[in-house]
Amino acid sequence: MAYIRHHTISAALPLLAAFIAILSLTSCKTPKLSVANEQFERGEYFDASKTYRAVYGKLKPREDRALRGEVAYQLATCYRKLNMAARASAAYQNAIRYEYPDSTAYYYLGRSLQMEGKYQPAIDAYMKYLELCPDDMLAKEGLRGCQTAIRAKSGKKTRYQVKPVKLFNSRRADFAPMFLDKELNTIYFTSSNEKATGTNKSEITGTKKSDIFFSKKDEKGNWQRPEPAEGELNSENDEGIVSFSPDGQTMYLTMARRLPDAPTTVEIFTSKRSDATWSAPQKFEIIADTLSAMGHPAVSPDGSYLYFSSDMPGGFGGKDIWRINLKERTGSLENLGEQINTPGDEMFPYVRTDSLLYFSSDGHPGFGGLDLFKARLNSTGDRWSIDNLGLPMNSSGDDFGITFGEGESGFFSSNRGDAKGYDHIFSFLLPEIKITISGYVVDKDDEPVPNAIIRIVGDDGSNQKEVARDDGSFKFNLDRGVKYVMLAGAKGYLNVKQEFESDMAEEDADYGVDFVLAAVNKPQVVENIYYDFDKASLRPESKKALDEMVTLLNENPNVTIEMGSHTDRVGTEEYNIGLSERRAKSVVDYLVEAGIAPDRLSWKGYGKSMPKKVTKRINKEYPQFAEDTVLTPEFIEALESEENREAADQINRRTEFQVTSTDYDIF
Repeated sequence: MAYIRHHTISAALPLLAAFIAILSLTSCKTPKLSVANEQFERGEYFDASKTYRAVYGKLKPREDRALRGEVAYQLATCYRKLNMAARASAAYQNAIRYEYPDSTAYYYLGRSLQMEGKYQPAIDAYMKYLELCPDDMLAKEGLRGCQTAIRAKSGKKTRYQVKPVKLFNSRRADFAPMFLDKELNTIYFTSSNEKATGTNKSEITGTKKSDIFFSKKDEKGNWQRPEPAEGELNSENDEGIVSFSPDGQTMYLTMARRLPDAPTTVEIFTSKRSDATWSAPQKFEIIADTLSAMGHPAVSPDGSYLYFSSDMPGGFGGKDIWRINLKERTGSLENLGEQINTPGDEMFPYVRTDSLLYFSSDGHPGFGGLDLFKARLNSTGDRWSIDNLGLPMNSSGDDFGITFGEGESGFFSSNRGDAKGYDHIFSFLLPEIKITISGYVVDKDDEPVPNAIIRIVGDDGSNQKEVARDDGSFKFNLDRGVKYVMLAGAKGYLNVKQEFESDMAEEDADYGVDFVLAAVNKPQVVENIYYDFDKASLRPESKKALDEMVTLLNENPNVTIEMGSHTDRVGTEEYNIGLSERRAKSVVDYLVEAGIAPDRLSWKGYGKSMPKKVTKRINKEYPQFAEDTVLTPEFIEALESEENREAADQINRRTEFQVTSTDYDIF
């Protein structure tokens, strides 16, 4: 029910009280005006709205302009507290039209228009108010919220999936769901549906007074139709907004008790469970203050603290979130501070962990009404970071009362899309982002490396290991925004390391990375090393390949290698041996200059004495040469195509390295 979840937890504004006094002095103009004032003072907003509307209709537009403006303002306030945003907007506009003298009419018009999702008109109203009251923080936050909402509507929504829960919802108000315990098989919520206790309708909302209902899952995991909580829990009063001790045996609940000729306020009560029934509620004493409202209890997961919302003195304005130690109540009451609380209303706390708090607020920038926020406490415990949950979790209406089930799923309440302002229960799910990295471990000839081991270490402390499948493939699950180092290796092969960082995009992603391992027991071609014709000097475009050689040697500091250079069939044996010798030496010189110890390197020129054997990889690039073919001078000269002869010569012109030992002592 709207008032127990939102409105009567607030103290009457001093300004409104002053105007009620003014209206009382002028009540001689109509016998119903004094009745409306009394109803308003008691917080009976539904009844007061009907009476004010009747009074307004009898006032003459010309003769009673000032009084019409005042009554329109009071009527608008009733509609605002009943969450009837469209009616509130119209009434505030009437108050302004009849020159209601208080600038707050523009502020509340902005609030009501914002709740309707009419963001640009709301901005205009806020701007008008800020011209008169330039330092008002709530108006500034409202303005920011409208601007944010306009951008959000034209931009990308969050990944949350939100749906109304038809089984839980009635034609009245249903809100503030809460799981009974960690089993997540029973859920409680507050409702003013037709099964609620009693027959009298609330003077505050015009609906039945709310009761506590529950639903359980059947053997197949399906929710059953809700029923009133069993035992002595529900009564003629308004009950609702519950939380439970970790063992599920104690319920903390909000109750609004009606007293004759006095404003209705809310208090926190407890009830004990015996089997499936609940005992009659007993008041939970926090402070000896009969004027302050206290509600929306939320027990911390370890049962140590009770969080709640209150307008008691010592806060930052409106309703604040407080907490008290359940084990040492005396002297433990504390306000959560100005990072959480604002001059507006902060309500419906939900404590997920020691450092993760969810709550609703109309003081932080939002989309209209109450928005859902997530607050995370830093590692030093001295600062909260506050995030709006965004669209579609939040709307232009009131969004509040969140509870989590498994993972990033659960339920919350909202009056979005309901013309009467009734709340309903919605489910939400934030699908898990699936970020993976996959690839293959192969050798230089494109063959899978048997029993290759891949390790991946993240700067978030994660450490994973996997053995590649028979085809060399592997796959890891990753997290967003983490820097990773990967290492692949196998017996008889040199290790290869790669680094990368997963981005922060909120979408599924599969990164691809392959590892090409060099075998220890056979020569390995170094691709992309180039020389000018008939010269041994390295061309600039060879730098990348040579730098990769430097990295490989640094990652395998225990090996020594021989660099060997090979020529094609053209030229004399003596000439080709000399040229290839000089070319191999130029590679070694580059590696030494890059910091590789000279005693780890040797070189040799082979000339044209060792024609290349066609491997699987070469066959893929040059399918005209069958696998295992040796590109001898005789084979090449027998080729009919000059193009094929040139391709074979190009394959033979190569630089290779061969591991000569694996026990080099780096010390």
